[in-house]
Amino acid sequence: MTQQDVYRVMTVCTGNICRSPMAEVVLRDRFEAAGLGDRVVVDSTGISDEEHGNPVDRRARAVLRAHGYDDGTGHHARQVRASDLLARDLLLPMTSAHARALRRLAGDDPALTGRIRMLRTFDPAAPGPDQPEHLLDVDDPWYGPDAGFETTLAEIEAAADGIVAHVREALAARG
Repeated sequence: MTQQDVYRVMTVCTGNICRSPMAEVVLRDRFEAAGLGDRVVVDSTGISDEEHGNPVDRRARAVLRAHGYDDGTGHHARQVRASDLLARDLLLPMTSAHARALRRLAGDDPALTGRIRMLRTFDPAAPGPDQPEHLLDVDDPWYGPDAGFETTLAEIEAAADGIVAHVREALAARG
């Protein structure tokens, strides 16, 4: 398999310790279950460097484990770089603020900005494209009760199958 055969997905949140690593874990699981685990690479970053090097939040790990997922052990938070945009086929920001930060990094390059899609655009029950982008934000569980991590996971899971279908189509189009 060549580098061209691999599809690269990056999830992006604020500090890369809650939402984006949760989405990374869920998507890896879904791609594996879809038989695409050897053709799709998923990773995650944050727009901020405030959590650089930190592991996945303990509450996020607990929710992932409770739902039968890998808990992200071994993950170390890192900040997104402009070079990451060049090396990914699909960038999935968790909020409209994360999407704006990625678009700033992409500059005026439509090939790069076209790779940025709000994660929840793949959730068939989410607000449609005629609605304000912020209505697609994945809830930030950091400041609330532990139950917020359940909500975040549910929002990610609701979009996951749509992301897998999108990537499957993109891979088929490559030939």
